[in-house]
Amino acid sequence: MTDSDAGTTKPGHPVTLFTGQWADLPFEEVARLAAEWGYDGLEIACSGDHLDLKRAEEERGYLDERRAILDRHGLQVFAISNHLTGQAVCDDPIDFRHEAIVRDYTWGDGDAEGVRQRAADDMKRSARVARRLGVDTVVGFTGSSIWPFVAMFPPVPASVIEAGFEDFAARWNPILDVFDAEGVRFAHEVHPSEIAYDYWSSVRALEAIDHRPAFGFNWDPSHMMWQNIDPVGFIWDFKDRIYHVDCKDTRMRPRNGRAGVLGSHLSWGDPRRGWDFVSTGHGDVPWEDSFRALDAVGYTGPISIEWEDAGMDRLHGAPEALAYIRSLLWDRPSTSFDAAFSNQ
Repeated sequence: MTDSDAGTTKPGHPVTLFTGQWADLPFEEVARLAAEWGYDGLEIACSGDHLDLKRAEEERGYLDERRAILDRHGLQVFAISNHLTGQAVCDDPIDFRHEAIVRDYTWGDGDAEGVRQRAADDMKRSARVARRLGVDTVVGFTGSSIWPFVAMFPPVPASVIEAGFEDFAARWNPILDVFDAEGVRFAHEVHPSEIAYDYWSSVRALEAIDHRPAFGFNWDPSHMMWQNIDPVGFIWDFKDRIYHVDCKDTRMRPRNGRAGVLGSHLSWGDPRRGWDFVSTGHGDVPWEDSFRALDAVGYTGPISIEWEDAGMDRLHGAPEALAYIRSLLWDRPSTSFDAAFSNQ
């Protein structure tokens, strides 16, 4: 078997498939597909039937069944994802959008503060289950009570924004206490609608929790690109906080006087949008420079492909994305990238 054969890897970063966009399929089917395409493992989403955290804690043999599925297909797990539950920890308002994405045991009677508390409990549960799986990273969102004020108009007093970061710290510090106790890290995905959604809000989120080591970032460049944030510079500036990597590409559409970066409430894939997600390697993310930067800062974890392209069949796009990422990881010269950041 040669390096080009499916399923063969060289020493270095394992390449995994994030299962969040595949939660409509049974976990067994997703594992089978990923293995056939040559993925090394999965970033398992705590949604669909892929991983139910409550069952994992309460049902004897449940995690053994999950492991058996992975073993049957020769896959490993390096991280689990609890994005959807994490969104409900800090959000205000809590409404129909959250009911559609969280599990029934988290939604309960729909009382807003009750949902937030149950979401926090489930995030703590994710750390305990991760440890039982032998995983040291949970990827996810935080939610934000101040995202509705992102436009800062009508005018928002600075005290309101400060209170939002204080609310984040008050709600997440007890969660992170459990992560510390389990020896697990939380990798927050910098993303619109979260407490840390761009560069400076990431700085402020770390300040709010006194830079405790349990909290770091899931580097996903797609949402940085359309906000005009340099994803390579982000790696360098937050070098000690890159806890996980998700690969999702973004294509910026040509400026034509109509397409705006905020998306105009248009659906993914609508050609009138100012930007869109595309299959990895088809967009504007500087992947080679990014991987060189990850090497330079000492990131040794998995490269997880989050495939989300509304214009391509996923059964074609997911293996194509894997081939593209593998070509960069294998063919890229193993030279230091430090010099490129000497003046950063």
